Amino acid sequence: MKKIPVKHIASTHKEQSNKGRFSIRELSKVLKGKELVQKLHKHDFYFVLALEKGAGVHEIDFISYNIHNYAVFILRPGQVHQLQLAAKCTGYLMEFDNLFYQPKNSITAQRWKKATSKNYCTVKDTRFKKLLSFLTNISTEYTAKQEGFIEAIKANLDLFFIEYVRQSNNPAQISNTTNTYTQERYEDLLRLLELNITKIKNASQYADLLNLSSYQLNSITKASVGKTVSELINDQIILEAKRYLLATPNQIKEIADHLGYEDISYFIRFFKKHTGYSPEAFRKNFK
Repeated sequence: MKKIPVKHIASTHKEQSNKGRFSIRELSKVLKGKELVQKLHKHDFYFVLALEKGAGVHEIDFISYNIHNYAVFILRPGQVHQLQLAAKCTGYLMEFDNLFYQPKNSITAQRWKKATSKNYCTVKDTRFKKLLSFLTNISTEYTAKQEGFIEAIKANLDLFFIEYVRQSNNPAQISNTTNTYTQERYEDLLRLLELNITKIKNASQYADLLNLSSYQLNSITKASVGKTVSELINDQIILEAKRYLLATPNQIKEIADHLGYEDISYFIRFFKKHTGYSPEAFRKNFK
């Protein structure tokens, strides 16, 4: 069973310390006047792409975004993406892992969850300048590496994510009046699904992990995105299947086994029911 290709923070840019890995680079220095084209892969770190001037295409978990000016993308570890950037794009590319930045304060942690639940945000030029100022501060601190620079970087990351959350509404969220508790539990569920989908497929087990009843959890997901927990579980299974179908050469049976299906015929029927394609046809049509 081959794994999806995983990119790591380049050794020339990572912090060699027990404080985690971090990198920030100006896009002009990454591109060096050439177009960037990446194949489907995933990261073991958080990936932040902020484009002051942008053109190209960014596909994240099989959702395609046309890149333009004043756009921000945030990817969580494990998400798959492929990226095409025009040679003249400007902005910043920032990468870091959980060890470097993982807010402990409950308010900051919840804001961080909100930020990382939004893969894409586009803002007005005046508001983008505010986001850009925080990234410029981070880049300056990272380059100079003066006393306390790591703390300064983290402080600016806090400010960056505050502004990012202000600027971006969750496009999947159907209710603008969803209360904070409901939103937090919904985001907690999404993270549990990402971590456990190959092992846990029962809605009541996710409710138990969140110390909620099945009724409470279904009420939360319906208020958040208009779906039941079971529907979200199915969505996550299909997403994981698509990731392996398009990013690896694994046989269908191997992918079914990875997802916890001993009966390959059942897995094929399940996949076709939710996508309209058999796994093999999906691979041929979209790879």
